[in-house]
Amino acid sequence: MNTQLLRPPGIDVGVLLRRWRDRRGVSQLQLASRADSSARHLSFIETGRAKPSLALLLRLTEQLDVPVRERNTLLVAAGFAPVYPETPLDDPAMGVLSGELERLLAVHDPNPALVHDGLYNVVGANRGLLALVSGVADHLLAPPINTMRLTLHPEGMAPAIRNLAQWRAHLLDQMRRQIAVSGSAPLADLYEEVAAYPVADSRAPEPAAHAAYAVPLLIEREGGQLLSFVSMLTTFNTPLDVTVSELAIETFLPSDQETAAALRDMLGEVRPPEAGPGSR
Repeated sequence: MNTQLLRPPGIDVGVLLRRWRDRRGVSQLQLASRADSSARHLSFIETGRAKPSLALLLRLTEQLDVPVRERNTLLVAAGFAPVYPETPLDDPAMGVLSGELERLLAVHDPNPALVHDGLYNVVGANRGLLALVSGVADHLLAPPINTMRLTLHPEGMAPAIRNLAQWRAHLLDQMRRQIAVSGSAPLADLYEEVAAYPVADSRAPEPAAHAAYAVPLLIEREGGQLLSFVSMLTTFNTPLDVTVSELAIETFLPSDQETAAALRDMLGEVRPPEAGPGSR
Protein backbone atom coordinates (compact mmCIF):
# COMPACT_ATOMS: atom_id res chain seq x y z
CA MET A 1 0.00 0.00 0.00
CA ASN A 2 1.27 3.47 -0.91
CA THR A 3 2.01 5.42 2.26
CA GLN A 4 2.93 8.67 0.46
CA LEU A 5 1.51 11.72 2.22
CA LEU A 6 -1.56 13.17 0.58
CA ARG A 7 -0.04 16.63 0.58
CA PRO A 8 3.72 16.84 0.07
CA PRO A 9 5.17 20.19 1.25
CA GLY A 10 4.47 23.10 -1.09
CA ILE A 11 1.89 21.38 -3.27
CA ASP A 12 -0.83 23.58 -4.78
CA VAL A 13 -4.47 23.42 -3.73
CA GLY A 14 -5.45 22.72 -7.34
CA VAL A 15 -3.38 19.54 -7.39
CA LEU A 16 -4.97 18.43 -4.12
CA LEU A 17 -8.46 19.10 -5.44
CA ARG A 18 -7.74 17.12 -8.59
CA ARG A 19 -6.45 14.19 -6.51
CA TRP A 20 -9.60 14.15 -4.40
CA ARG A 21 -11.79 14.46 -7.49
CA ASP A 22 -9.96 11.54 -9.12
CA ARG A 23 -10.23 9.57 -5.88
CA ARG A 24 -14.01 10.06 -5.90
CA GLY A 25 -14.37 9.37 -9.63
CA VAL A 26 -16.10 12.70 -10.35
CA SER A 27 -15.65 14.77 -13.52
CA GLN A 28 -14.92 18.50 -13.46
CA LEU A 29 -18.37 19.18 -14.90
CA GLN A 30 -20.11 17.05 -12.28
CA LEU A 31 -18.21 18.60 -9.38
CA ALA A 32 -18.61 22.15 -10.65
CA SER A 33 -22.36 21.67 -11.07
CA ARG A 34 -22.75 20.27 -7.56
CA ALA A 35 -20.66 23.10 -6.06
CA ASP A 36 -22.50 25.87 -7.96
CA SER A 37 -19.50 26.78 -10.11
CA SER A 38 -18.38 26.17 -13.69
CA ALA A 39 -16.17 23.48 -15.19
CA ARG A 40 -14.00 26.23 -16.71
CA HIS A 41 -13.38 27.86 -13.35
CA LEU A 42 -12.67 24.51 -11.69
CA SER A 43 -10.23 23.69 -14.49
CA PHE A 44 -8.43 26.98 -13.87
CA ILE A 45 -8.22 26.18 -10.14
CA GLU A 46 -6.81 22.71 -10.74
CA THR A 47 -4.16 24.01 -13.14
CA GLY A 48 -3.16 26.87 -10.83
CA ARG A 49 -4.50 29.65 -13.10
CA ALA A 50 -7.08 30.68 -10.49
CA LYS A 51 -7.53 30.48 -6.72
CA PRO A 52 -10.82 29.38 -5.18
CA SER A 53 -12.68 31.59 -2.75
CA LEU A 54 -13.11 30.28 0.78
CA ALA A 55 -16.82 29.65 0.21
CA LEU A 56 -16.22 27.76 -3.04
CA LEU A 57 -13.41 25.67 -1.56
CA LEU A 58 -15.64 24.64 1.35
CA ARG A 59 -18.40 23.67 -1.10
CA LEU A 60 -15.95 21.65 -3.20
CA THR A 61 -14.57 19.74 -0.21
CA GLU A 62 -18.11 19.06 1.00
CA GLN A 63 -19.20 17.70 -2.37
CA LEU A 64 -16.07 15.54 -2.54
CA ASP A 65 -16.71 14.27 1.00
CA VAL A 66 -13.16 15.19 1.99
CA PRO A 67 -12.47 14.21 5.64
CA VAL A 68 -12.53 17.15 8.04
CA ARG A 69 -8.81 16.92 8.80
CA GLU A 70 -7.93 17.04 5.10
CA ARG A 71 -10.33 19.95 4.50
CA ASN A 72 -8.06 21.97 6.74
CA THR A 73 -5.11 20.81 4.64
CA LEU A 74 -6.73 22.13 1.47
CA LEU A 75 -7.64 25.41 3.14
CA VAL A 76 -4.03 25.97 4.23
CA ALA A 77 -2.79 25.06 0.75
CA ALA A 78 -5.09 27.75 -0.67
CA GLY A 79 -3.78 30.36 1.78
CA PHE A 80 -6.67 30.28 4.23
CA ALA A 81 -6.63 29.56 7.95
CA PRO A 82 -8.02 26.19 9.05
CA VAL A 83 -11.77 26.35 9.69
CA TYR A 84 -12.18 23.16 11.72
CA PRO A 85 -10.63 23.04 15.22
CA GLU A 86 -8.99 19.93 16.68
CA THR A 87 -9.96 19.88 20.34
CA PRO A 88 -8.59 17.17 22.68
CA LEU A 89 -11.25 15.16 24.46
CA ASP A 90 -9.82 16.19 27.84
CA ASP A 91 -10.33 19.88 26.99
CA PRO A 92 -13.00 21.54 29.16
CA ALA A 93 -14.90 22.43 25.99
CA MET A 94 -15.38 18.71 25.39
CA GLY A 95 -16.57 18.02 28.94
CA VAL A 96 -20.20 17.33 28.04
CA LEU A 97 -19.30 15.09 25.11
CA SER A 98 -16.73 13.12 27.14
CA GLY A 99 -19.21 12.62 29.95
CA GLU A 100 -21.89 11.39 27.58
CA LEU A 101 -19.47 8.97 25.95
CA GLU A 102 -18.58 7.55 29.36
CA ARG A 103 -22.26 7.09 30.18
CA LEU A 104 -22.92 5.52 26.80
CA LEU A 105 -20.13 3.00 27.30
CA ALA A 106 -21.41 2.13 30.75
CA VAL A 107 -24.94 1.60 29.42
CA HIS A 108 -23.60 -1.00 26.97
CA ASP A 109 -22.33 -3.23 29.80
CA PRO A 110 -22.12 -6.21 29.90
CA ASN A 111 -21.66 -6.02 26.10
CA PRO A 112 -18.06 -4.95 25.30
CA ALA A 113 -17.80 -1.43 23.89
CA LEU A 114 -15.08 1.13 23.22
CA VAL A 115 -14.41 4.50 21.61
CA HIS A 116 -11.44 4.85 19.27
CA ASP A 117 -9.99 7.63 17.13
CA GLY A 118 -9.09 7.63 13.44
CA LEU A 119 -5.94 5.58 14.09
CA TYR A 120 -7.80 3.01 16.22
CA ASN A 121 -6.31 4.31 19.46
CA VAL A 122 -8.68 3.65 22.36
CA VAL A 123 -9.98 6.75 24.15
CA GLY A 124 -12.58 4.96 26.27
CA ALA A 125 -13.76 1.44 27.13
CA ASN A 126 -16.28 -0.25 29.41
CA ARG A 127 -16.01 -3.15 31.84
CA GLY A 128 -17.32 -5.64 29.28
CA LEU A 129 -14.38 -4.94 26.99
CA LEU A 130 -11.85 -5.30 29.82
CA ALA A 131 -13.12 -8.83 30.40
CA LEU A 132 -12.15 -9.78 26.83
CA VAL A 133 -8.57 -8.47 26.86
CA SER A 134 -7.33 -10.19 30.01
CA GLY A 135 -4.17 -12.22 29.44
CA VAL A 136 -2.68 -10.17 26.60
CA ALA A 137 0.91 -8.89 26.73
CA ASP A 138 1.45 -5.82 28.90
CA HIS A 139 3.11 -3.83 26.10
CA LEU A 140 -0.14 -3.98 24.11
CA LEU A 141 -2.00 -2.40 27.02
CA ALA A 142 0.39 0.55 27.36
CA PRO A 143 -1.29 3.85 26.34
CA PRO A 144 -2.30 4.60 23.73
CA ILE A 145 -3.90 1.16 23.34
CA ASN A 146 -4.46 0.39 19.68
CA THR A 147 -7.35 -1.91 18.85
CA MET A 148 -5.78 -3.28 15.66
CA ARG A 149 -2.52 -4.17 17.41
CA LEU A 150 -4.42 -5.56 20.39
CA THR A 151 -6.57 -7.77 18.17
CA LEU A 152 -4.07 -8.99 15.56
CA HIS A 153 -0.76 -9.14 17.41
CA PRO A 154 0.33 -12.74 18.20
CA GLU A 155 0.78 -11.68 21.85
CA GLY A 156 -2.62 -10.04 21.90
CA MET A 157 -6.06 -11.49 21.32
CA ALA A 158 -5.15 -13.30 18.10
CA PRO A 159 -4.40 -16.70 19.71
CA ALA A 160 -7.86 -16.73 21.32
CA ILE A 161 -9.75 -15.86 18.12
CA ARG A 162 -11.08 -19.10 16.66
CA ASN A 163 -11.81 -17.62 13.23
CA LEU A 164 -8.66 -15.47 13.10
CA ALA A 165 -8.17 -15.69 9.33
CA GLN A 166 -11.75 -14.58 8.70
CA TRP A 167 -11.73 -11.79 11.28
CA ARG A 168 -8.26 -10.60 10.23
CA ALA A 169 -9.40 -10.36 6.61
CA HIS A 170 -12.43 -8.33 7.72
CA LEU A 171 -10.30 -5.86 9.73
CA LEU A 172 -7.69 -5.40 7.02
CA ASP A 173 -10.38 -4.82 4.41
CA GLN A 174 -11.99 -2.25 6.71
CA MET A 175 -8.67 -0.44 7.03
CA ARG A 176 -8.06 -0.49 3.29
CA ARG A 177 -11.46 1.11 2.68
CA GLN A 178 -10.77 3.81 5.27
CA ILE A 179 -7.39 4.58 3.72
CA ALA A 180 -9.01 4.89 0.29
CA VAL A 181 -11.54 7.37 1.70
CA SER A 182 -9.22 9.40 3.93
CA GLY A 183 -5.84 9.19 2.23
CA SER A 184 -4.31 8.95 5.73
CA ALA A 185 -0.59 8.11 5.64
CA PRO A 186 -0.44 7.24 9.39
CA LEU A 187 -3.34 4.83 8.92
CA ALA A 188 -1.58 3.29 5.92
CA ASP A 189 1.53 2.83 8.09
CA LEU A 190 -0.56 1.08 10.75
CA TYR A 191 -2.04 -1.16 8.07
CA GLU A 192 1.42 -2.17 6.86
CA GLU A 193 2.44 -3.00 10.43
CA VAL A 194 -0.53 -5.15 11.44
CA ALA A 195 -0.81 -6.85 8.04
CA ALA A 196 2.76 -8.09 8.54
CA TYR A 197 2.04 -9.81 11.86
CA PRO A 198 2.52 -13.57 11.64
CA VAL A 199 -0.71 -15.54 11.58
CA ALA A 200 -0.76 -18.66 13.71
CA ASP A 201 -2.76 -21.68 12.66
CA SER A 202 -6.29 -21.48 14.01
CA ARG A 203 -8.85 -24.19 14.33
CA ALA A 204 -11.93 -24.08 12.15
CA PRO A 205 -14.84 -22.38 13.92
CA GLU A 206 -17.79 -24.48 14.97
CA PRO A 207 -20.54 -24.07 12.35
CA ALA A 208 -23.17 -23.52 15.05
CA ALA A 209 -21.33 -20.43 16.27
CA HIS A 210 -21.76 -18.53 13.00
CA ALA A 211 -24.12 -15.56 12.90
CA ALA A 212 -26.22 -15.72 9.76
CA TYR A 213 -26.43 -11.93 9.37
CA ALA A 214 -22.80 -10.77 9.87
CA VAL A 215 -19.22 -12.01 10.14
CA PRO A 216 -18.81 -13.12 13.77
CA LEU A 217 -15.89 -12.65 16.12
CA LEU A 218 -15.34 -16.00 17.85
CA ILE A 219 -13.26 -15.85 21.04
CA GLU A 220 -12.29 -18.91 23.05
CA ARG A 221 -11.80 -18.31 26.76
CA GLU A 222 -9.88 -20.46 29.20
CA GLY A 223 -11.66 -23.74 29.68
CA GLY A 224 -12.82 -23.86 26.08
CA GLN A 225 -15.86 -21.55 26.41
CA LEU A 226 -16.65 -20.03 23.02
CA LEU A 227 -18.01 -16.48 22.80
CA SER A 228 -19.61 -15.25 19.59
CA PHE A 229 -20.02 -11.54 18.76
CA VAL A 230 -21.06 -9.26 15.94
CA SER A 231 -19.66 -5.72 15.96
CA MET A 232 -21.36 -2.40 15.24
CA LEU A 233 -19.66 0.94 14.51
CA THR A 234 -21.25 4.32 15.27
CA THR A 235 -19.86 7.69 14.13
CA PHE A 236 -20.96 11.31 14.44
CA ASN A 237 -23.03 13.00 11.73
CA THR A 238 -21.90 16.41 10.39
CA PRO A 239 -18.91 16.87 12.74
CA LEU A 240 -17.33 20.34 12.89
CA ASP A 241 -14.25 19.33 14.90
CA VAL A 242 -11.39 17.14 13.64
CA THR A 243 -11.29 15.10 16.85
CA VAL A 244 -15.02 14.38 16.80
CA SER A 245 -14.99 13.57 13.08
CA GLU A 246 -12.53 10.72 13.70
CA LEU A 247 -14.22 9.15 16.72
CA ALA A 248 -16.07 5.85 16.42
CA ILE A 249 -17.96 3.82 18.99
CA GLU A 250 -17.62 0.07 18.50
CA THR A 251 -19.98 -2.29 20.28
CA PHE A 252 -19.70 -6.07 20.36
CA LEU A 253 -23.13 -7.67 20.60
CA PRO A 254 -23.58 -11.33 21.59
CA SER A 255 -24.84 -13.40 18.68
CA ASP A 256 -26.21 -16.23 20.83
CA GLN A 257 -27.79 -16.72 24.24
CA GLU A 258 -24.76 -18.56 25.62
CA THR A 259 -22.52 -15.56 24.96
CA ALA A 260 -25.05 -13.16 26.47
CA ALA A 261 -25.20 -15.24 29.65
CA ALA A 262 -21.40 -15.55 29.81
CA LEU A 263 -20.99 -11.77 29.57
CA ARG A 264 -23.31 -11.23 32.51
CA ASP A 265 -21.24 -13.68 34.54
CA MET A 266 -17.93 -12.15 33.43
CA LEU A 267 -18.88 -8.63 34.40
CA GLY A 268 -18.61 -9.43 38.09
CA GLU A 269 -14.98 -10.47 37.59
CA VAL A 270 -13.78 -7.11 36.25
CA ARG A 271 -13.18 -3.89 38.17
CA PRO A 272 -14.47 -0.64 36.61
CA PRO A 273 -11.95 1.16 34.34
CA GLU A 274 -10.07 4.00 36.02
CA ALA A 275 -10.24 6.40 33.09
CA GLY A 276 -12.83 7.22 30.47
CA PRO A 277 -12.85 9.04 27.11
CA GLY A 278 -10.12 11.62 26.76
CA SER A 279 -7.47 9.53 28.54
CA ARG A 280 -4.43 8.51 26.53
